Amino acid sequence: MAYQTEYPFTLPRGYMDESGTVHREGTMRFATAADEILPLKDPRVQQNPAYLSVVLMTRVITRLGDLPVIDNKLIEKLPSADMAYLQNLYQQINAVEPIKVEVACPSCGEKFKIEVPPLGE
Repeated sequence: MAYQTEYPFTLPRGYMDESGTVHREGTMRFATAADEILPLKDPRVQQNPAYLSVVLMTRVITRLGDLPVIDNKLIEKLPSADMAYLQNLYQQINAVEPIKVEVACPSCGEKFKIEVPPLGE
């Protein structure tokens, strides 16, 4: 299996640009140590820690539709469903340990945890 560093995605809603075009298809790359460290120096992140997600997404999203630039303003305008989707994708791509989710058997209702396979498997 080839070493994968970029992952394609399709946003649930998409970003609508000024001309009304909706951009949903994109690519996210692995995060580097710098991607996680440097945003902590950003005054917006220091003032509001929740802004870290915006700065991180700006750094790791390499493509969104045919938009020429991915910047903080664009990420700020994403629908909240898309931001939640991207944060989940980020966790899947960069997780050190397998992600486990709780599920329930549709027949008996018994709850148990399963591992989410890494993307690309």
